[in-house]
Amino acid sequence: MQTKRYVPYLFLAAYLILFVTFIVIPVGMAIGLSFTDYNAVEAPEFVGFTNYINLFTQDLIFLQYVLPNTVLFAVVVGPIGYVLAFFMAWSFSQLTKGPRTVLALICYSPSMTTGVAMTVLWRVIFLGNQNGLLNSALIQLGFINEPIAWLYDSRYIMPIAILVALWSSMGVGFLAMLAGLLNVDHELYEAASIDGVRNRFQEIFYITIPSMKPQMLFGAVMASVNAFQAGDIAVMLTGSNPTPEYAAQMMVNHIADYGLTRYEMGYAAAISVVLLVFIYFFSKVARKLFGEKD
Repeated sequence: MQTKRYVPYLFLAAYLILFVTFIVIPVGMAIGLSFTDYNAVEAPEFVGFTNYINLFTQDLIFLQYVLPNTVLFAVVVGPIGYVLAFFMAWSFSQLTKGPRTVLALICYSPSMTTGVAMTVLWRVIFLGNQNGLLNSALIQLGFINEPIAWLYDSRYIMPIAILVALWSSMGVGFLAMLAGLLNVDHELYEAASIDGVRNRFQEIFYITIPSMKPQMLFGAVMASVNAFQAGDIAVMLTGSNPTPEYAAQMMVNHIADYGLTRYEMGYAAAISVVLLVFIYFFSKVARKLFGEKD
């Protein structure tokens, strides 16, 4: 009888080992390093809150470009990508199994695309000469007379990065919402029609969303995380870090700049902790909206 008490822990062991190894330990190390001056060669030197103070008082690039760009990108890509994912999932749930499976695979495939493949595809579209698909189309239609350097003009880099991020936003959150939609009890819709529900919008608001709150919560959290992690898109498209005139420079780019280029690991760790706080805040907002009240 005593042995059986440990069986559940044996089933949880694999998950706990992976979670501690790849989540708890790295986060703990990042927090620890954020209080040090560390160049990846010499031993870390404890400096207290110096990295955080410098980040919010002396790092003008962070204050003027990185922080506003990150918030703007996350606020636009997160909610719009989330709503778009739900709308696509709901639309596909109205189809039969065959077409639904094919279309869901098509929508999900961009999220599986590697950075290199994504860069090649979108760089062909936004190439800054007459061979670029967008420039070629606009010239032929008479909208412009000469090619536009889309990926090197600070006015266009952020909108292009947002467009590409939305294109690849149909990830696991989209699949979770599609699964939730397919498992809503159809008897609820019949009962609701008797109680006065008359259109699809009312069905979605009063029946569908309350019936799939776990999937909605998961999708919201994934949308928040992906929005903050998608900053590499602009760097891959432009081929430079920082991006031209810091037009689409975000926290993940700032971390890579200081950590992988300048080898200021302690400062990069401090930026990563701030990014983690942002992700946690947006995840808490999502939990407030879609978490169970009880």
